[in-house]
Parts: sequence; structure tokens; C-alpha cells
Amino acid sequence: MKRKAVYIITSLTFIILSLIMVNGCIPGRSSNEPSVLAPAEIREYEGTKLSSVDDFRENSILGPQLIDKESYQLIVNGLVENPESYSYDEIISNYGNYTKVVTLDCVEGWSVTILWEGILVRDLLESSKPLSSSKVVIFHAYDGYTTSFPVEYIMDNDILLAHKMNDVILPEERGFPFQLVAESKWGYKWIKWVTRIELSDNIDYRGYWESRGYSNSADLDERFFG
Repeated sequence: MKRKAVYIITSLTFIILSLIMVNGCIPGRSSNEPSVLAPAEIREYEGTKLSSVDDFRENSILGPQLIDKESYQLIVNGLVENPESYSYDEIISNYGNYTKVVTLDCVEGWSVTILWEGILVRDLLESSKPLSSSKVVIFHAYDGYTTSFPVEYIMDNDILLAHKMNDVILPEERGFPFQLVAESKWGYKWIKWVTRIELSDNIDYRGYWESRGYSNSADLDERFFG
């Protein structure tokens, strides 16, 4: 009997130690749930070296804007048949998402190459059916900043309204919930914290920096001022 008891105790001890080694816990004690860590940005994509989210310089007109995701609405209005208002989740879920590596060139002399992910602005506008009289697309930001483009630039190119950069959700200081990826344009056209997209027939409209002497076309191969 003594040998049998020793054998049972030895066997139970072996089982308990095995469970501790394999599961990292003692039977009867619940294990801790793993903590969720912030996603890490990628720094290379298909052989292209990417800049970091932290390589940007803060140069917005009123500093980073803090926008509540739950109450956020993106409005599409102006010269359209169907004005629309979208929540953040509706935009992410209802429209196709695309990725593209694009370099932002700032007039201050710095640049960043980022993998952007977002929806095509063209898809968003097509849902609202722009009127034939619309000539200009005006983007409005939460901080009052604005900029504009000819309708053809938006409709004839794959211009993204980005919600991710380097595979992480846009940080607040980088424009959450949405930043325009104004490909082939100087950085002041890359409007952040977008809250409204307006279709207009006012070809003389000038945005925040454009009304202060900056080029309205903002093409990278042209002077950005004057």
C-alpha cells in the first residue's frame, strides 16, 4: 500500500509540473489573458524602404486635432445629386480599400515615403453623383483648413483618402480619421482630419495656403509659391 501511495503521489507531482512547464499555470488558477500591444508599423514594402510615422514634422495650422471616432461624420455635399453623411465605420466597411506607396514632399524641404491604405475619393464622389456643373472638389478639415482640386484630378486618378499608414491606423497627429494622399502635389495639398468634401463650380476658390500666395495647382514640378 505504501508503494502504491508513493507511486500515486509521484505521478500527480509529475503531472502538475508538466502542466506548469507547458501551460505556465497551476491547475485551478486561471491564466492571465495576453495584453494587446500597439501594432508595429512596417518599414519596408515590396522592396521599397519606408519612412517612419515619426519622420513627419508637425506643421498644421492649429496643432493636432482630436476627433472622436464614434461621433465623427464625413459629409459629401455641394453640387451633387445625393448628399451623403458617413460614419467612420461606414466608410471603412462600404468602400473598397487600396494600398499604395506614395512620397509626400513638403515645401519645408523634407519628404517621407509611406505605404498608404484607404478608399478612392473617386468612389466616394460617384456614390453622390456630382452634377455636370461641378468643376472643383473642396476638402474641409476639422481645424478649418481647406484645399481644392479640379474635379478631373480626383476622378481621373487613384487618389486615396487614407485611414492607415505603414499598416497602422492613422495617429491623431497624422490626421485621424482621414488624410488625403494628394499624389504628385506639394504637401500642403495633403489635407488631414477631413470632415467634408464639397463639389463646387467656383474655379476661383483658393484654400488656406493658396489664398496666401501658394500655387493652387501645387504640382511638384512647378514653383509652390507665387
